[in-house]
Amino acid sequence: MGSSYHQFCPVAKAMELLDERWTLLIVRELVCGPARFNDLRRGLPRMSPTLLSRRLNQLTNAGVVDRRTENDEVRYTLTQAGQELRPVVEALAVWGIRWIGELGDEDLDPKLLLWDMHRNIDRTTVPPGRTVIQFRFPDIPPANRHWWLVISGEEVDVCDTDPGHTVAVTVTTDLRSMIDIWRGNLTWSDALRANALTVNGPESLRRAVPGWFTLHPWATVPRPT
Repeated sequence: MGSSYHQFCPVAKAMELLDERWTLLIVRELVCGPARFNDLRRGLPRMSPTLLSRRLNQLTNAGVVDRRTENDEVRYTLTQAGQELRPVVEALAVWGIRWIGELGDEDLDPKLLLWDMHRNIDRTTVPPGRTVIQFRFPDIPPANRHWWLVISGEEVDVCDTDPGHTVAVTVTTDLRSMIDIWRGNLTWSDALRANALTVNGPESLRRAVPGWFTLHPWATVPRPT
């Protein structure tokens, strides 16, 4: 736990734990459900494994996170105390969408984007069997330019190398536009009309792609006028 503020105020006592760098973002990831260590790393791609392990230990010792072994795999879940942070995280997200609108280039991360998107697939709208969506971001360095979502039954995999399966549709756009779509600042149809995004593949699938994703939880948050 971080250094003490030496105040009896409950806000100060809570922040002694929660205002350490990355801590609330770990809680954000666990709000989505139980996760393995590597799942957390993918949702926090710029956090070092050593620091992630340290923060998880702090949260576990504080009674916010529970560490369990299931089928030889370690999974982390929020305890009752951790679950009570859900509305705090949601309120921070709403506030951030409404009042911290500007994104710098350094904030645009394709790995985090695709990881977030893979958790918001509407499997009832995706064709049966295996469906592969390729994303191309020509505006970023080649090492991070190509990504694939492989949707098969209840499983959705994020790949940064070609998985070797037939691609159903290819989405080509700049990274900022795709993030704007995901955050609710831009619609798929508006991006298509503005030539900020193209979708290649059979016509029926091209039209269906936007419906394969559920809305990001914060995409509909009203912006200040």
